[in-house]
Amino acid sequence: MSAFVEEAASVIPGNINLECKHFFSGAALYADDRICISLTPVGLAMKLPEDTRHNLLKVKGAIPLSYFPEGPIKKGYVLFPEGVTQPDEALHRFLQESIEYVLTLPKPKRKQN
Repeated sequence: MSAFVEEAASVIPGNINLECKHFFSGAALYADDRICISLTPVGLAMKLPEDTRHNLLKVKGAIPLSYFPEGPIKKGYVLFPEGVTQPDEALHRFLQESIEYVLTLPKPKRKQN
């Protein structure tokens, strides 16, 4: 996942805080506290705008994100179960689009103790 942080840092403005958080079975990339990319046992997933998701789902190799068979679909994400097979330019475009998209969403509310 650190490679994604480096890739993402190369395509976004320097004032965006990127953070990689590891969890028991993978990792996630956050842009200003908003999750944008996750690497899980089922593959690489990116949070993308609806029209981009729709177009990617038409392409063989991209599917809706579900963490287990017959499980609920994680809305807003597209999964690349075989990894990203597009050239680097496409990967950069998806990374940038994912980060730019999540920055338009409200910041998650912090849990108060």
